[in-house]
Amino acid sequence: MHHHGYAWTGEKRVFDDEAVRRPPYPDPPPPAAPGDSAAQRLVERYREVVAEFAVTGVPPMETAYWLVKPAALVRGTWAEPKEAGVWLAERLAEAAPRFARGSERDPVRTERLVRDTVERLGWGGDVSLGHFLGGTLFHSLALVTCSPNRARPDLGCPLAR
Repeated sequence: MHHHGYAWTGEKRVFDDEAVRRPPYPDPPPPAAPGDSAAQRLVERYREVVAEFAVTGVPPMETAYWLVKPAALVRGTWAEPKEAGVWLAERLAEAAPRFARGSERDPVRTERLVRDTVERLGWGGDVSLGHFLGGTLFHSLALVTCSPNRARPDLGCPLAR
């Protein structure tokens, strides 16, 4: 078992677009009949979602689905939960001055988040954290357990592809 780290910062409105954050349904919609513009839009949107979900760095709705994203999005890999916790602490420290809420900058809070994350990773869980930054930006960090993932054991390791 090992752990992958992911980071994303972007516009909150992009993060709020659930369509690009959900994996496509396994079965595509049926082909559109000639002249059925609504069905044609559905087929086109399905194709867009299939293409976008696989490559976008926007965090998925379910943390485990980071594992189907390209390996290039992995920001770090660690065998030990404590190592992943160090990475998380460093990323939080980098972003903390920009957190919109002052309470999220509290070092005691950060220490507790890191400790709880290390514990969760130790039993095979995943962790996702998100913070509003100044303006309309959102910052997301995730640590995902791999080989196997507890929530989605059917998802393989992105580095093995």
